[in-house]
Amino acid sequence: MQTNPSTAVGTGTAFHVDQASYYYGSFLAVSNVSVDVPERKITAFIGPSGCGKSTVLRCFNRLNDLIPGAHVKGTIQYRGVDLYDKSVDATELRRRIGMVFQKPNPFPKSIYENIAFGARINGYKGDMDELVERSLRKAALWEEVKDKLRESGLSISGGQQQRLCIARAIAIEPEVLLMDEPCSALDPISTLRVEDLMHELKEQFTIVIVTHNMQQASRVSDMTAFFNAQATEKGGKQGYLVEYAPTQNIFNNPTQQATQDYVSGRFG
Repeated sequence: MQTNPSTAVGTGTAFHVDQASYYYGSFLAVSNVSVDVPERKITAFIGPSGCGKSTVLRCFNRLNDLIPGAHVKGTIQYRGVDLYDKSVDATELRRRIGMVFQKPNPFPKSIYENIAFGARINGYKGDMDELVERSLRKAALWEEVKDKLRESGLSISGGQQQRLCIARAIAIEPEVLLMDEPCSALDPISTLRVEDLMHELKEQFTIVIVTHNMQQASRVSDMTAFFNAQATEKGGKQGYLVEYAPTQNIFNNPTQQATQDYVSGRFG
């Protein structure tokens, strides 16, 4: 990416999305999304299944590029740079905009190597022991695994595995963390630990989370985007953005009836 973080940081907006539509081939999957995602805040995407939340999230680090025929129309900028400009290196983009997936997916390696592996690939030349410890501390996991660093990342609990995946993402020193349903496979206690972790991490990172859990969105996020979907003539679903506002407004004083119906549990 050809942007200078030192001059871009502090502008207030991480992602600027203007009338962006997402297609799978000729099928319009998500239409006309416009949002400004603030830096160092938590933004939640909520809405029923099939409304395009995860699709939009994956546009932010171009993971959708891996789907044949998929493409975006409209504007998606990160710190003023068009993410879909030909000059943008998608690999470098994904280093700066990290991803945590729905199901914990540690590498089948030691806890230590789960952290060190990605950093090594990305050319990290510093003290690896220090990086591993720092990343695990940031993920609130160090005290639980410091005596197990040579054990498999698959040997710890599901909640610990998810925090390990967050530590792995942090280790390559990104600017943004995208989280796609990061707590859906976790028990309530592990979920609360990850939510507490998000609050700590937003001091350093911009976070965008997709969640079906409206209580979670209301607890952790600063901004919330509510997506909905409408049926197409061919039986599919087309997602669209209904409303985007500070989280308190979305849950307590939404401007759209559809938002009110969704957050009050009347549909979805």
